[in-house]
Amino acid sequence: MSMESKIIALAQAIGADVKLLTANIGDLASLPTTAKNSLAAALTELHTLTNSLIDDASTELNATDVTWSASKIESTIEAAKAAVKADLIGGASEALDTFKELQDALGNDPTFATTVATSLNNRVRFDQSQALTAVQKQTACANIGVGDPEHDFAADYTAAKTAV
Repeated sequence: MSMESKIIALAQAIGADVKLLTANIGDLASLPTTAKNSLAAALTELHTLTNSLIDDASTELNATDVTWSASKIESTIEAAKAAVKADLIGGASEALDTFKELQDALGNDPTFATTVATSLNNRVRFDQSQALTAVQKQTACANIGVGDPEHDFAADYTAAKTAV
């Protein structure tokens, strides 16, 4: 397998991983919150809403004309917790349904996309400048197993991200 084939396979594997992570994280625009530009802002909105619901429930629980059983209180709280969790994970698989699991999947790298792009942009370097013709470049790359130096790896990476 030539180096070019190996790099294409790597680009496809990274693209598939990025596509899976993106699919599992989801599109912020589809959040059922008014804050759609920031996950932190959306979580803050959910936190505020949850606190409001708790305050409402507390007011209802403190009403003197209503009597609640312990099991009714527990089931109400459990239902509210389940609803908040369902809203947060949005159907994510169990392997990536917490922020910690997402963080671990990204290698705890806050600049994951930049790291991947930088890795893909690394090229074979020479110790000194050389003026090579296109044919010489292809021959030199073929001799060391790199393949076509003009190959568009970014296009392979983009195609791999959108491949089904």
